[in-house]
Amino acid sequence: MTNLGKFPVFFVLVILAAISAAVFGALHNQLSYSVGPDYFHVIKFPQFNLAPDVSPRVGAAIVGVQASWWMGVIVGIPAFLYGLFRVPTARTYLAAGIGAIGAVVLLSAFAALLGLIAGIALAGSGWFADLIAIPAGLDRAEFLRAGMMHDASYLGGALGALVAFWPMHRAVAIDRARLTGGQP
Repeated sequence: MTNLGKFPVFFVLVILAAISAAVFGALHNQLSYSVGPDYFHVIKFPQFNLAPDVSPRVGAAIVGVQASWWMGVIVGIPAFLYGLFRVPTARTYLAAGIGAIGAVVLLSAFAALLGLIAGIALAGSGWFADLIAIPAGLDRAEFLRAGMMHDASYLGGALGALVAFWPMHRAVAIDRARLTGGQP
């Protein structure tokens, strides 16, 4: 199949990556709001110009969508372009792209969990307070829990840009083996 025949799949994958990142952001912010509501009220809600009459949980979800949909696009495009030119069939390309999105979401979730654990651990240690400026009026422990969880999930997403290549690379081997009758 030509790359032109797989081109619509590329756009579908980019859209799926954006939607997956947006949903991840909305769900992620439900947990991070639970562990650090002040982080949202003092930093995130004003940063995203959230109306004061919006429910905090809905607001956290809105912020999560707005803050993360683009990450799916940025992380996905390099691997999706690689797959567009390397994976022989559209069907395998789509499956590999969905696998890449899943791998990035799982890695981001794992990174967020590690960030939360680090935030909990560091909130109890006094030495960390001098390394980071915590805005006035914000609970130090909440800031560290929610802030480190957010930063770690972005780091997980960035690392996911590399991990996303693996399903695409594997799809090339699988398709070539299937097309030639060999082993992947």
